[in-house]
Amino acid sequence: MKHSKIKFYPAFQPVAFLYGMGVKIRNWLFDWKLLPSEQFSIPVICVGNLAVGGTGKTPLIEYLIQMLSNKYKVAVLSRGYKRKTSGYILADETSTASDIGDEPCQVKFKFPQITVVVDKNRRRGMRNLLAMPEEVRPQVVLLDDGFQHRYLKPSFSIIVTEYYRLFYKDKLLPVGRLREPAKSIARADMVVIGKCPEDWKPSDCQTIENEMNPAPHQPLFFTGTIYQPLASIFPQSSRPCKLENIQKDDEILLISGIANPTPLIIYIKSYSDKVRAITFDDHHAFTKKDIQKIRLELSQMAGANPLIICTEKDAARIRCNPLFPNEWKSRMYYVPIASRFLLENDRKLFDKNILQHISSMIY
Repeated sequence: MKHSKIKFYPAFQPVAFLYGMGVKIRNWLFDWKLLPSEQFSIPVICVGNLAVGGTGKTPLIEYLIQMLSNKYKVAVLSRGYKRKTSGYILADETSTASDIGDEPCQVKFKFPQITVVVDKNRRRGMRNLLAMPEEVRPQVVLLDDGFQHRYLKPSFSIIVTEYYRLFYKDKLLPVGRLREPAKSIARADMVVIGKCPEDWKPSDCQTIENEMNPAPHQPLFFTGTIYQPLASIFPQSSRPCKLENIQKDDEILLISGIANPTPLIIYIKSYSDKVRAITFDDHHAFTKKDIQKIRLELSQMAGANPLIICTEKDAARIRCNPLFPNEWKSRMYYVPIASRFLLENDRKLFDKNILQHISSMIY
């Protein structure tokens, strides 16, 4: 099992100590019921993590939507990170990333039939969902990134941790990227290892399970990433494009504003030898200065019309951004992704656990 070395910032250890004490005190207050934690009568499945940055939560939420939406009325409740609005918002077909955040926008765009709401106050969000008319009131709520939001107590918690930065090898902010101590995993009902490499081996899974030593009630699952066919950001302005039709000498400009773009960069480079990448911070909102930077990069490429490719999350922000020139839109694409279980038996067991939990609360 090969892992890249995790980068830490030991100079911030005193800050991390104080931060950790604050988190522990807060968790104690919830554990001792000195801070209120509300649980609701319907299944609320939390998909969260212990670390900041991308671990693969959104693809897993989308997997759950696909699994459940034919059986139940499903809603996604999110904070709506980095949106420019506040309060409770029920997403519709006109909602943008600025309105509801890029990840909820991505989910609503991909699954327009389900209910997507954002609210920093998750309890208020739940109350508003349950106050909906019966014909649209959700039967199951997927709580996006709500593991640390303990004012709302989910009925089932899934922790997603990245293969290349496993939570038990990480450290608290700002030395590492953990939002709370690794032992907080005890609150989870299930653990999913996300972004596993294609060359994984069964022995790798066994090694991680031995190192992590999950509790008997915490099944452990391993998932990888499926890169799906290219999709147009502006379908009305562009033609369909397939990666397999790209030649090795075709030029591509890859734009990414996600926590770890390296796997996508490697994937795109498997199709072309002439890939340039511009990376931004996670959830980055593109500005005029960024457009100028992209324009300069394009001007330095030899081809007349190089493809511009970005991540699915970036596409949610670009689609509603008026700064992107019309002349680029005909060649702008994104790579949709999905979660896949490394073992078919694991997928069946995962589905069974989720469906049994929902059935135990609904029937």
